[in-house]
Amino acid sequence: MAGNWAALPHMPETEKAAARIIWRSSVDSTNALARRMIQSGELPLASGRELGVSVVLADRQEDGHGRLGRRWVSEPGASLTASFVCPIPTNLATDPRFNGWLPMIAGLASLDALTQTLAACQAEPCAPDCSLQLKWPNDIYCQGLKLGGILAELVPLVGERTRMGLILGIGMNLSLGAERHPTPQTTSLHMHWSPLPPITDLSDRILAALTRSLAARLQDFCADPQAQSTVLLEECSGKSWTLGRQVEARLAAGGSLVGRATALNPDASLTIEDDQGQSQQVHTGDVGILP
Repeated sequence: MAGNWAALPHMPETEKAAARIIWRSSVDSTNALARRMIQSGELPLASGRELGVSVVLADRQEDGHGRLGRRWVSEPGASLTASFVCPIPTNLATDPRFNGWLPMIAGLASLDALTQTLAACQAEPCAPDCSLQLKWPNDIYCQGLKLGGILAELVPLVGERTRMGLILGIGMNLSLGAERHPTPQTTSLHMHWSPLPPITDLSDRILAALTRSLAARLQDFCADPQAQSTVLLEECSGKSWTLGRQVEARLAAGGSLVGRATALNPDASLTIEDDQGQSQQVHTGDVGILP
């Protein structure tokens, strides 16, 4: 395991879990840095049967973005900003039957990491229902508010046809004060769970658990995507904040669709039923929950 040791904060658990750590105090975005390092060969990806996950970290993102180009604000000392990088078979990464599950796997791994960390810290919920859920396709929610987001990207590997680089950018608000939230629809972990350890320890625990969960989940998915899609469908449906709610989908191709989110499908798409009872599958786009 190697890293940018001159500036790397003390993260012993993440050091054990990650194949490699890259840390910068400030960067345009961790996904952009990961992409450049993969393309230049500075961040070699694991070979062989083991799926090694590398972690690219930054205290501050100057130009972080989520899906559809939306800006992601990160606050030094209050947010977790990281990109997780690993190789993935090209035939799986480009298969529309399966590749929609990649950001969903990152979402489930995020819930795994948060749940494990909160239990290990003996944190208690501040309200009766502080359950962690996923909003389709790429947001982490707590009590109806956005706690974090995910951006998945694929990068071609120079000289390779059978593998691609998978970058999963994950951002979470951990101890961001309410007055610093970018919108009223966002939240922070410390507003829902207490007590929590200092931010560096908390980040280390979450990052390590996330790295391990991602590695295990992606290894299983790559080994048998058909079977794992069935498992993921059931798991994501049970942890969905979206299903059963009135939503507005802003489609990537333009336009919007308003209706009730009725089902998650085997290819990770979302079915929305409009007021006339007509159903439509949404594969890409942004889905907002309506009052």
